[in-house]
Amino acid sequence: MLSFRTIFIYESAERTDVLIELKHVTKSFRTDTGDIDAVNDVTLTIEKGDIYGIIGLSGAGKSTLVRCINFLEVPTSGEVVFKGTPLSSLSKKELLRTRRSISMIFQGFNLLSQRNALGNVCYPLEIAGVSKKEAIKKAKELLTVVGLEDRMNSYPAQLSGGQKQRVAIARALATDPEVLLCDEATSALDPNTTRSILELLKKINETMGVTIVVITHEMKVVEQICNKVAVLDHGVVAEEGLVKDIFIAPQSDIAKELILPKTSAVSKVIGGKTIRIVFDGQESSEPVISNLSLECRTAVNIMGADTKDIDGRAYGQMLIQLPDDETAVARIYNFLDKRNIKYEEVG
Repeated sequence: MLSFRTIFIYESAERTDVLIELKHVTKSFRTDTGDIDAVNDVTLTIEKGDIYGIIGLSGAGKSTLVRCINFLEVPTSGEVVFKGTPLSSLSKKELLRTRRSISMIFQGFNLLSQRNALGNVCYPLEIAGVSKKEAIKKAKELLTVVGLEDRMNSYPAQLSGGQKQRVAIARALATDPEVLLCDEATSALDPNTTRSILELLKKINETMGVTIVVITHEMKVVEQICNKVAVLDHGVVAEEGLVKDIFIAPQSDIAKELILPKTSAVSKVIGGKTIRIVFDGQESSEPVISNLSLECRTAVNIMGADTKDIDGRAYGQMLIQLPDDETAVARIYNFLDKRNIKYEEVG
């Protein structure tokens, strides 16, 4: 049986504080065969308090885009605006100061091997001119926030992947950033560790008010913590909006592929139509499939399901194979339509 991912969908309150604006951002690279647009005419708005996901397959331009946000990559054209100020208008000194408000963590952790956890977190504070005493005090507080109060004297070689990423997160928070950019920050971690790191990031967002931008190729990461998402395809934004809306009714081919990969068991189904039923907040105690079979007087084959009960409501998706009888299929569609249950044919 096909095993889906666990779906977490969070709805957020309306926000009006624009923190980051990308206006028609393009980043081109010159190659032997000509210029290549890694990012092409991207326009996005990230508001204060968002956990904003940018998702796409490998080579979609995600990492280039996130490096444009803090001007580690200067856009070829377009504008990046942070708190109302175009980054292109800043002097080198002003840009360095602004980057302290836009911190970054990476897939590879990038810790200093010759420094222990405490020393790694102290490093950006030392560069900023903070006294040694104050730096140590703050570093200890941040390592406690990320749950490593007992590993402060451990060196990177003595830490697990998840612990290294927690040190990297603490270090990124050392400069009191308003934005935390996460470039494939969980890609090198196992599923359980990934889940714990994402829960930590969500906690940081909620308790410290840090806006988070998550770059990933995994829909499960977006589903677990993001409230908004932009789907990137070959450097172009194919689709953007609330995670819930895009998950329920993806419009672009790339979004559909990310939500329901072509490598799933759907492609192996022989005979009959297959539909994806989306649960977006129904009473979780409602036996939808049992009622469907009884009322429509037909059996359906459940190919796979991944639903989650959140506060008594069902969220997630289910794949069912329909019978070959067109009359029975029509009854099933009518059943779903009458109950406002969203569905789409996938095979």
